[in-house]
Amino acid sequence: MSLYGLTAFALVYALAVASPGPGVASVVARALGRGVSGAPAYIAGFLIGDLVWFALAAAGLAVLAHSAHTVFLVIRYLGAAYLLYLAWRLWRAPPATLESAQAPARERRLQLLLGSLALTLGNPKTMVFFLAVLPTVVELNRLTPAGFLAMALVIACVLPAVLGTYTLFAARARARLSRPGTVRWVQRGTGAVMAGAAIAVATR
Repeated sequence: MSLYGLTAFALVYALAVASPGPGVASVVARALGRGVSGAPAYIAGFLIGDLVWFALAAAGLAVLAHSAHTVFLVIRYLGAAYLLYLAWRLWRAPPATLESAQAPARERRLQLLLGSLALTLGNPKTMVFFLAVLPTVVELNRLTPAGFLAMALVIACVLPAVLGTYTLFAARARARLSRPGTVRWVQRGTGAVMAGAAIAVATR
């Protein structure tokens, strides 16, 4: 794969990851509600999901992905259900102080990873990119093993960088909030955002 083609893919992919959608909304909402604690595991789920979709597209399994409608429908609803669960927890949680923001996350890392993995596997935005947009950017039928690994490496670098930036900015905005009443409304507002993202995932 040429350097030009790899650069074009990196730019298009970065724009796709950074564009607003359920995944970005959930990352920002979670960082506003919980800070950076647990963020690496949560972002790792998105990364694994994107690599799965990329492998399917590169292997020419787009037709299979489209035909297995029921399987991906179940995954989509699981992702939406997990977002609703996070939204409920943010809505019911007591106002977090700056000290508790720095405390270890109560969620288990595996739980976070599996939740974001289910979300990205059922995210229509991710499906459209890898099964429809990606083939217009890269000639997948001519993709060599070296090219496949290079593109996978780009995904592994770009996605954590973009979502990590969102997380840091959101966590910094959260850190400037000190009054418990304000924090409570921020947590409930971000919970509402997550609930909206869940509805978007489930209804598309």
